[in-house]
Amino acid sequence: MTDEDWMRHAIMLAAKAEQQGEVPVGAVLVKHNELLAEGWNQMISLNDPSAHAEMQAIRAAAARLGNYRLPECTLYVTLEPCTMCAGAMVHSRIDRLVFGTTDAKTGAAGSVLNLVQHARFNHQLEVVSGVLAQECAAQLSGFFQRRRAEHKALKQARQAG
Repeated sequence: MTDEDWMRHAIMLAAKAEQQGEVPVGAVLVKHNELLAEGWNQMISLNDPSAHAEMQAIRAAAARLGNYRLPECTLYVTLEPCTMCAGAMVHSRIDRLVFGTTDAKTGAAGSVLNLVQHARFNHQLEVVSGVLAQECAAQLSGFFQRRRAEHKALKQARQAG
């Protein structure tokens, strides 16, 4: 499968997150073009600030392999990882990160910071950005537009009531 194929799978998982009321981010962890694990945002449903899509996929892959190291693996994620997720990728020795859209506020793979390629760390990841970026960005922006509209409608209903 291609990077685009795996990203489409991550986009499908992001839709699953949205159906559960979570910010739509999905992640797929692959080794030798074989699906090891997948994840989607579950911070709200699990009451866990670390339950990002990437962390869910990394935890599941490590459990499946019986090893906290994940060499020769590629992580596909719809949104550029944050510092927590970027740190987990470095520590787990993931070889390659492929993400869809950048995160200008908290991105740690090149936008705000670049932790996954920091020269002083003992491991750096290959990074491919912008894979199906428009689809990934549209999924997120649509979610936040709907959420803002819902909050506005709720506020107006409270004021009217």
